[in-house]
Amino acid sequence: MRKLTSRVANHIADLLLNPCVSDLTGSFRLYKKEILKYLIGLSKARGYVFQMEVIVRARYSGCKIEEVPITFVDRMFGKTKFGAGEIVQYLKGLWELFTDI
Repeated sequence: MRKLTSRVANHIADLLLNPCVSDLTGSFRLYKKEILKYLIGLSKARGYVFQMEVIVRARYSGCKIEEVPITFVDRMFGKTKFGAGEIVQYLKGLWELFTDI
């Protein structure tokens, strides 16, 4: 279910924001310090949507973006916090970013 949800979320974001990356919600990221400071200064989102906003703003600011693939492993301990609230937060953040870019 997690993989399907992630694919759907990335597909919707790809249609609205055209970020030119394969995964907005889970990837290894490395930023130059001055670029990250600049992007954080532009960002409005908090929480889960923040990582999506930073990569989208980087792309629209003309920053060079390269991806390093990662492989998720299933959780061994604890329980996921993912639920309806996170889906609503994601969709709301996606819409706010779309209307702001």
